[in-house]
Amino acid sequence: MPVVSVSLMNLPETEAALGWAGAHCLIADRPEGKAGGMGLGFNGAQLLALAIGGCFCNDLRYIAHRRGVAVASIAVKVHLTMEGEPLIATGAEMAVQCNLEDGSDPQPLIDEARESSMVGCSLPRGIPVRVSAGQGG
Repeated sequence: MPVVSVSLMNLPETEAALGWAGAHCLIADRPEGKAGGMGLGFNGAQLLALAIGGCFCNDLRYIAHRRGVAVASIAVKVHLTMEGEPLIATGAEMAVQCNLEDGSDPQPLIDEARESSMVGCSLPRGIPVRVSAGQGG
């Protein structure tokens, strides 16, 4: 069973978190003035929306490569709806624009990506998240 691990730690002299996996990193923070946030990076809702859209973009590319189709351009917009206290994500809508180099209809690729996107398929099913005090980083 594949496992993906990421690490996060505080970014010195801030209340933001630096997250990394391999050679890639990003900053997670709250908006400036909110609970010590400095607006240095993405908040949790933005990270979740980026995970939904980013995974979908990658899946479009995987499918296109497998089918031998060249993608000219991809543009994705994700709207994440939240409500409640604590604030939770209650839905996501994604608008996808995909153009293939040969001018053919991209809808079959979009449909397959919708049906196979790891993040997009995992969220509706739900996953357990266990939290424990322990060794980080």
